[in-house]
Amino acid sequence: MTGVLDGKVALVTGATRGLGRAIAEAMAAEGATVVVSSRKADACERVAAEITASAGVKAHPLPLHVGDWDAIEPAVDAIVAEHGRIDVLVNNAGIAPLAPSAKDVTESLFDKTIDVNLKGPFRLMAVAGAHMVAAGGGSIINISSIGAERPSPPEATYAASKNGLNALTRAFAQEYAPHVRVNCVMPGAFATDMAGDWDDEFLELVTDRLPAERLGDPKELAGMVVHLASDVAGYTTGALIPVDGGRTAVY
Repeated sequence: MTGVLDGKVALVTGATRGLGRAIAEAMAAEGATVVVSSRKADACERVAAEITASAGVKAHPLPLHVGDWDAIEPAVDAIVAEHGRIDVLVNNAGIAPLAPSAKDVTESLFDKTIDVNLKGPFRLMAVAGAHMVAAGGGSIINISSIGAERPSPPEATYAASKNGLNALTRAFAQEYAPHVRVNCVMPGAFATDMAGDWDDEFLELVTDRLPAERLGDPKELAGMVVHLASDVAGYTTGALIPVDGGRTAVY
C-alpha cells in the first residue's frame, strides 16, 4: 500500500522516546525517510536502526541539541546535502521542569527551558523553512502543550515557552505562505514512559473529569502529525490543534 508520506524527508526532534518516537515510527510506516534526532548519538543510532527494521524504510540518526543555536543550521544543511531536500520538520524536543514556586525558578533553568522549547524551534523553523520555501513546499508541525493555554503555577516557565511556540506557529504560517504550511499540535496527557512514574493518586487527578476517561495512546497523537505532514492537509495552516481527550473542552 502506498504511504501518504512516500518520498518525503522528515526531521523529528526528540525522536528517541515518548511522543517523538511514536511520531517518527508513524512517519516511517507511511513511507517517509525519517531523520531521528536527539542529543545522544547512541540513542539516535539505536532508534533509527529499530525504525528501519520495523518500517522497511531506512531511518537516519542525527545527534542534535536543539538548544545550541549554532548547531542547527549545519545540521539542517547536512540533511539537505545527504537527501536532497527536507519536506517535514517536527519540533518535538522539549523539557518540562516543574518548580514549587516562581521564586524557586533559577535563571539558568528559565534560560534552558526557553532555549530548548522556544529558541531552538524558532531557529529550526527559520532554517528548515527557508529550504522548504526555496523548494516550493513543505510542512512544519510544532508540538506544544495544552499547558500553553491552561497553565498551572508549577509549570509556569514551561507553559510560557509553549505559548510562545503557539505564537511562532501563527507567525511562521503567515511568513511561509502559501506553499509551506506551519501548524501546532497541543497534546494533553499521554501514556508515555514519563507517565509510568505517576502514582494512582496523580493519575486520578489527571483523568478527573476528562471526557475520554483515559490517557492518550502516543499513536493517537502521531496520527494527527502524519495527517498534518501529508498533502491531504493542504488547506490547514496556522492551526493550534488540541489532542487532549477533551481536556480543554472542560471548565
